[in-house]
Amino acid sequence: MIIYYSKRERRLWILALVVILGIYATIGLAGSMAHFLRARNLLENTFFFTFLLVVAVIIANGLRKKTSTNEIWLQIGVFLVFITITLRIETTPEHRTHLYEYGLLALIIYEALRERALNGGKVAKPALMAILITVILGWLDEGIQAIWPNRHYDIVDVGFNMLAAVLAVSANLTLRWLRSKLIRS
Repeated sequence: MIIYYSKRERRLWILALVVILGIYATIGLAGSMAHFLRARNLLENTFFFTFLLVVAVIIANGLRKKTSTNEIWLQIGVFLVFITITLRIETTPEHRTHLYEYGLLALIIYEALRERALNGGKVAKPALMAILITVILGWLDEGIQAIWPNRHYDIVDVGFNMLAAVLAVSANLTLRWLRSKLIRS
């Protein structure tokens, strides 16, 4: 029985597991951390710093590759949509963090499924499967919180997890589509 179809797929699944464990490990701490930061008026600043860190990683990753002008403009467009959604959503920073956590998780799962499909594994619609798996993992996160002391189940968080997965995978698919169009032309 083949578990992994390549070393890269194995690394991606391990990375996905690390991200999931990181998200789930904060279940008991997230409320206390948010309260601590909010009491010191640091919650918004911490969120903004994290946002800048994500932007820096995206830019650094983009600089590693040779990209066309069209691809750069598309990346800027995707980035602006992400910023607009992040900043315009009338909610707490805690809800906004779901966009990062589950967006990253969805991308890693999508890449793992795509890698499997590219190496002969049977994966029906990797993008859709990545979104579905991410939503299920996010729902499980909320289910755990429903039974955890001082936490509660929040359907809004489930929605943010789904939004994050859809945005991340859609952006990835759009960039891949553009690259394929540029290569053919």
